[in-house]
Amino acid sequence: MNMQQGAVRADAVLQDTLAAVRPELKWNHGPSNDAGCTKGVAGAATGTGSVKRIITIMTVVSEQRRGELMGFVERDWESRGYKITGVRKSAEVPAVYAETPEGYVLDVKVGGEGQFFLEAATPCLTDSSVRPPAGKPNTPDRSGEFPQRPDVRDEFWSV
Repeated sequence: MNMQQGAVRADAVLQDTLAAVRPELKWNHGPSNDAGCTKGVAGAATGTGSVKRIITIMTVVSEQRRGELMGFVERDWESRGYKITGVRKSAEVPAVYAETPEGYVLDVKVGGEGQFFLEAATPCLTDSSVRPPAGKPNTPDRSGEFPQRPDVRDEFWSV
């Protein structure tokens, strides 16, 4: 598998996670990046690389609902056979970390101002060019500085 194919798979994992959340969350793409994998002390190139995809949740998630959303994502990942590798229990910046059987590393975390992020990183794959994510966000384009703060209110998540 090459990096582009891995990026498509990472996008699918993130989209599957979003699709499982009800009520629906509003989202947009965060920055995507890729980097070469290296080995050894000298950091020799290996002809492989990894891709990271980020989904920025634009729905305002209230403090009262943050734990619920984190727990929902954690249970969804477990139901898909993903291994939960860590949980950061923090009132301010909680996070859940997981790994798929194929070696993709996932996390859902809360940043400043209650901003939620879903992230997926591929394992090291055959080096190739990588296109931007193909999925169409369900909010208008948010070009500009990252992160764009959540601004979509929801009857359930924002209460």
